[in-house]
Amino acid sequence: MTTMTRRRLLGAGLGVSAALALGACGRAAGDTGTLRVGALGKASALQQDPHANLSNESDFLIASLIYEPLTVPGVDPTVRPRLAAAWSADAAQRRWVFTLAEGATFHDGSPVTAEDVVWSLRRLREVGGESKMPVARPDDITADGPGRVVVTASAPNTQIPVLVRLMTFTVKRGTTEFSNAVGSGPFRLESYRQGNARLVRNDAWHGPRPRLEAIEVTMFDSVDALSNAVVGGQIDLASNVGAIAGRTAAGRGDLQVVRRPGDTAIAIAMRTADGPFADPRVRTALRLAADRDALVAQTFSGYGTVANDILGTGDPQYAKEIPQRRRDVDRARALLAEARFDTGATYQLVTKEEAPGEVESARVFATQLRDIGVDAEVVVQDSGTFYDRTWLHAPLYTVNWGTNDSVLFYAAKLLSSGSNRNETAFADAEFDAATAAALGAADPAGYARACRTLQQIEYDRGGYLVWGMADGIDIASSRVRDLPTLGGFGRVQLERVWLS
Repeated sequence: MTTMTRRRLLGAGLGVSAALALGACGRAAGDTGTLRVGALGKASALQQDPHANLSNESDFLIASLIYEPLTVPGVDPTVRPRLAAAWSADAAQRRWVFTLAEGATFHDGSPVTAEDVVWSLRRLREVGGESKMPVARPDDITADGPGRVVVTASAPNTQIPVLVRLMTFTVKRGTTEFSNAVGSGPFRLESYRQGNARLVRNDAWHGPRPRLEAIEVTMFDSVDALSNAVVGGQIDLASNVGAIAGRTAAGRGDLQVVRRPGDTAIAIAMRTADGPFADPRVRTALRLAADRDALVAQTFSGYGTVANDILGTGDPQYAKEIPQRRRDVDRARALLAEARFDTGATYQLVTKEEAPGEVESARVFATQLRDIGVDAEVVVQDSGTFYDRTWLHAPLYTVNWGTNDSVLFYAAKLLSSGSNRNETAFADAEFDAATAAALGAADPAGYARACRTLQQIEYDRGGYLVWGMADGIDIASSRVRDLPTLGGFGRVQLERVWLS
């Protein structure tokens, strides 16, 4: 979409309504106006159901401001209360009790009850599977009084509060139609049109009163359009806009560049169950073909760091002692020969314009693969087609993930054989055992040992080529204050932001 089209959209719709609203009414003490946020998204992937797969950044941002999960990301510890004010587990680490925040109400004024939360979590389990709600059956989620919700895991699981962060959005019991978007979060929906939304402050929110009167979210279908809009002043904040735009904005007095280190993993998923990359020697060869320094330099413009084929780089348990894998073309060629890999064929590397730099990384890596005799054709799909046809099925495709502070989060959600989001079709009994041991570990030493084991397996024979971590880059007007600095999906927590 061109900048002019986007400007017309802002001028004719959301932007003008915000300006009129600000000019027509006075402000209470501490009010700081309307924040205009741009986020990436595709019309083909629009989704308002908070329990569905929210592949658009814009959709996820909107949902995160309207609805409340039980917990949200933090710094230390990495999980903080939100709709759940507190939680505790029994001695077996299976039965978790979440106590709801006092005074939590929906945007229509009705109280949030334990029955609402139970209904929402059960629906999330049915729609998203165990990877989104880590219980074996929906019936494993029950109410225990008016403000207590019980989540019972099928096996000991010390990580339940982490595993439900920013996923367990609560809706009113029985809700299956979401155009009205009645949640209990810090902002409520005033209007929505094709991925663009105006949200106004929820003065009845149980948390600290937001200082912003409203947030307008505008969807942009390309990084270029998003960065042009913030540079041109049509929006106040370009969320997760990428390194190239960050370098363009650096040094301008009217803009600030917020750099969130280790924000997003952009990786290659290689199918392990069958197909051309099922042999672990072939997967190792592809990893050895990657020139990680060049990928970081060319894809992230240096705003990133080299990674080592293990997801969860921000976790204190991340195994830094595992040697950094470096490029070795000769060894890669030898492994392909051992595996009798067909170097005469052309293999599709499927990607999509979702995370900044994702398509570029695929093209750079395809060039690097030629040095080991592998011909990869980069195929760019729109997000809708990608998630309908490619994700979870194709032999070779790019992925991106924005929660980097828990090795075990990824092990349980993406690599365990029973996960319905197992992107590489990885099934490894030793890995599953290590994951279960880490989830159930009652002592820190046992937890550390299990985490170390599962990371070694992921490094040796997993299905991911994790070559680098992109810094999160947000560009904002110099007037925007207290922007989130957490990596990953913490970037959507805008409830404390204000305008000077």
